[in-house]
Amino acid sequence: MKTILQARGLWKKFEETEILKGIDVTVKTGEFVAIMGRSGSGKSTLLYNISGMDRATKGEISFDGEDISNLDDEKMSNIRLKKMGFIFQQSHLLKTLSIRDNIVLPGFKAKSESREKVNAYAEELMKRTGIDRIANHDIKKVSGGQLQRAAICRALINHPDIIFGDEPTGALNSGASKEIMDIINEVNAEGTTVMLVTHDAKVAARADRVIFLSDGSISDEIILGKYEEKSFSERENKMTEWLGKQGF
Repeated sequence: MKTILQARGLWKKFEETEILKGIDVTVKTGEFVAIMGRSGSGKSTLLYNISGMDRATKGEISFDGEDISNLDDEKMSNIRLKKMGFIFQQSHLLKTLSIRDNIVLPGFKAKSESREKVNAYAEELMKRTGIDRIANHDIKKVSGGQLQRAAICRALINHPDIIFGDEPTGALNSGASKEIMDIINEVNAEGTTVMLVTHDAKVAARADRVIFLSDGSISDEIILGKYEEKSFSERENKMTEWLGKQGF
C-alpha cells in the first residue's frame, strides 16, 4: 500500500516547552488512523504540524511523495485547499453564509472545477449526508449534528486525498456522534485517508489503527483492521482494554 503521509523526527517546541519529541509516523493511502492520549500529550499539535497547519520546529514531513516541511505559506495553503480536508470540534462555518454557500466556498476558491460542477457535487454531498433540506438555512438555525454534516461536506468538496479531524464528535451527543462517524467510515471505505484526534474510545474503535501519545512521544499503537459494524462491540472492548493498559 502506498504511503500518503510520513513524518520523521518531528519536534515542536513552544518557548522552552517541548510538545512533540522526535515523532515518526507513517500513514498509508486509504488508512484510517486515530490519535489518542491524555490532555497535553500533543495530539492536536501533531495533527496540526503533520497537516501543515502549523510549522514543526524540526523534522521532515512528506505528503503524497512531496516534502512539505519547508514549503512557503502560499504553496502549503494551496495543498491544504486542494488535497486535504479538515473537520474540527466546532464547525467553523461562516456565520454570514448559508449552509450551501459554506460548502461550495472552498470549491470556488480552488478553481479546479467549474462552479456548475462544484454546485452539483455540493448538492450530492448534502443529499448523502441528509442536509439537503436545510441547504439555504442560516447556520445559527440548525443543530450541532447538522453543522458537522455541513463541515464534512465542506471538507469533501474538493475531493481531498486525506481528511484530518480534531475531535470531530467532541461537541455532539452519542446519537449525532454515531451518525457523523458512520459518514466518516463510509468516506474512508471509498478510499479517502482519514487521520483524526479523539478522546472517545467509541470513535477510535472505528479506526484501522490507533496511536497513543504520551508526553509528546508515541508510547504504543494498536491495529484493529478495517471497520465492520457487526464487530463494533468486540473492537470497543479491545480498545477499552488497551487504553486501560495505557492508564487512560
